[in-house]
Amino acid sequence: MTVATSLIPGLDDIVKRGDPRRRGEVARAIAELFFQDSAKLRPDLVALFDDLLIDLVPHAELASRVDLAERFSRLNNAPRHLVRQLARENEIMVAGPVLRRSPVLDEAALIEIARLKGQGHLLAMTERPTLSTKVTDVLVERGDREVVRRAAGNAGAVFSPGSYSELVKRASQDGVLTLKLGQREDLSGDHLKELLDGTLDVIRRRLSSVVNPVRQVEIKRAMTAIEEAALPPGPRRDFSAAQRTVLTLQREGHLGESALLGFAKAHKYEESIAALSAMSGLRLATLDRLIGGDRYDPILIVGRVLNLGWPTVRALILLWYGPSRAPADADIEAARTNFTRLMPSTAERVVTFWRNRQTV
Repeated sequence: MTVATSLIPGLDDIVKRGDPRRRGEVARAIAELFFQDSAKLRPDLVALFDDLLIDLVPHAELASRVDLAERFSRLNNAPRHLVRQLARENEIMVAGPVLRRSPVLDEAALIEIARLKGQGHLLAMTERPTLSTKVTDVLVERGDREVVRRAAGNAGAVFSPGSYSELVKRASQDGVLTLKLGQREDLSGDHLKELLDGTLDVIRRRLSSVVNPVRQVEIKRAMTAIEEAALPPGPRRDFSAAQRTVLTLQREGHLGESALLGFAKAHKYEESIAALSAMSGLRLATLDRLIGGDRYDPILIVGRVLNLGWPTVRALILLWYGPSRAPADADIEAARTNFTRLMPSTAERVVTFWRNRQTV
């Protein structure tokens, strides 16, 4: 191809002094020449087209500019300055295509546009195949809810530790963002724990259902750490021996209410909690936290769900009081009355809630 100016007589005069309509027509004509042989053009000819089009394209009609932006956005050797010009247009229909996919736009241009333009430009940028930490830092800093959701859902986006911290903070008020962050493979264990710690139980359950098995394990591990951190200060109980005892009973078919009653009467707290855990399906740490609280109501609830007799429930309540405290007869009678009145369906709903909470 020879110099493009020789193909359209009077081009220099049109570029400098032609009316806007004529400039738009010439821009489309020159762009068509570029598209015809774009794959074969040498860098110097691409630069020539760039110099010509950058002064002409702004005068083309909106529909033409949108079409040119769409076509140039898919070329690896598109005129660099023209693409930047299109990306800076206020009209998002023009800027959008090149912001979404043009390989010609470099990091510096993306950062500049992200800092200066509105949410529509930022939103288009979140669809790029890859986004560097310097770009996502600006997207997280300036982006609205939809922008950060889209960025978090982009597997090709990379986030700095600071941006991840900000995203986790915003996720505490945004369940959709929580789900998108929780599914990211590059989310660190510390950030995952922080994310879960500020998330509603229903979102935790939803997240656990959509992530891969590896992340499910990580979520359970993080939730265990959160639960342990919530325990009161002081020495932690060691349930390992009690778990082995209960597991042996269960394997031999001897784990039931009789064994549980024996543990409770003997004031064997660890064995009693381990037995309740195995019989109810509730995590041992969950039961320890619930029953180790300042009320014995969880004992009544679990006892009703397991259909335990009052003698066993009474023994567990006495275990809760401890060997150094003797409850008044009136307190024990009140507990018996509450246990009798507790509807199995109500108790089951509460235990189901505890189970769902512990699944994440």
